[in-house]
Amino acid sequence: MPAEKNTGDQRIAKLLARAGVASRREVERMIADGRVALNGVAIETPATLLASLDGVTVDGNPVEAPSDARLFLYHKPSGLLVTERDPGGRPTIYDRLPKGLPRVVPVGRLDLNTEGLLLLTTDGGLKRQLELPATGVERAYRARAYGNVTQEQLEDLIEGVEIEGVRYGSIDANLERRTGANVWIEMILTEGKNREVRRVLEHLGLKVSRLIRTRYGPFVLGDLPVGQVGEVRAHDVESFRKNPTRIDLPQPARSREAAVKSVEPRAAATPTPRTAAPRREPERPSARPARPARPSKPAKAPRQRADGSLAIRAGASDTSRKARSRNFRAERGDAPARPTAPAKGPAGGRGRPGARPPRKRP
Repeated sequence: MPAEKNTGDQRIAKLLARAGVASRREVERMIADGRVALNGVAIETPATLLASLDGVTVDGNPVEAPSDARLFLYHKPSGLLVTERDPGGRPTIYDRLPKGLPRVVPVGRLDLNTEGLLLLTTDGGLKRQLELPATGVERAYRARAYGNVTQEQLEDLIEGVEIEGVRYGSIDANLERRTGANVWIEMILTEGKNREVRRVLEHLGLKVSRLIRTRYGPFVLGDLPVGQVGEVRAHDVESFRKNPTRIDLPQPARSREAAVKSVEPRAAATPTPRTAAPRREPERPSARPARPARPSKPAKAPRQRADGSLAIRAGASDTSRKARSRNFRAERGDAPARPTAPAKGPAGGRGRPGARPPRKRP
């Protein structure tokens, strides 16, 4: 029989879940299997009320008092189930979480093919506070979908929508951009029902091909690498618990290594002696800056005419220009006859008729 309720007493399932033993449903199964005992006597019902976990054992091991709540951000990749075990043998997040984390439970769930931000906590009370729709914690998603939709259709979701008898609350949806036949849509909601985003978009005639959760309350995915974990600072967790609807909390400053491993103190750096370097006279800038050299133009091959001769560009030698002009006039028929060279005179002469023979040396 459940114990008499006193001020401050809580259900044992809630206390064990807060202590990080397991989720409430798992604790209820453990109690049904007789694995939870109080002062050596097995507890028969999860409705047992206790003020503390003093004398409570699980599988014969004493349960430590719950410590301060810890909250982790996990970048869940696509293809993992958010569950502790799967009867079908499919991979779960617990198969891929980094080693060294404490016993954590997920806040809400993401579908098998949904990726992005997944919150993990060691405190069942914090998990419940984050999940309750009455708390009003926002969830932000980015969806890539195939099909046509207008901004007016998305704005109608602010009033909520009923699909196959299920009423979905207010959704703030905006069309980000179009990429070919696909559209990117940002959606902000507070209920987080099962497959809510996919069902609402399918109701609008869209086929979702990718879904990413980018924010949960004030905690954002940011640039956290896929498959990695970051921890939220303790005072930020307490600040959130006092005001769950705020969205201006700073983001985690500790990585997984800093969160689950003890950071060794850094050794004092030994100052290295400085050797006096020879003093150099600073170079004086020149009065006129040097002009950059112009790149030389590549030489072009001469163009070939229709008759097979080569056309020489302007700028060639005078001899080449005269020869080209003479050839052109010869082809036209008005070129003067080229004078023939005079026959050479006697040996040693200058080739002119009547040239004086060379002088003989005595």
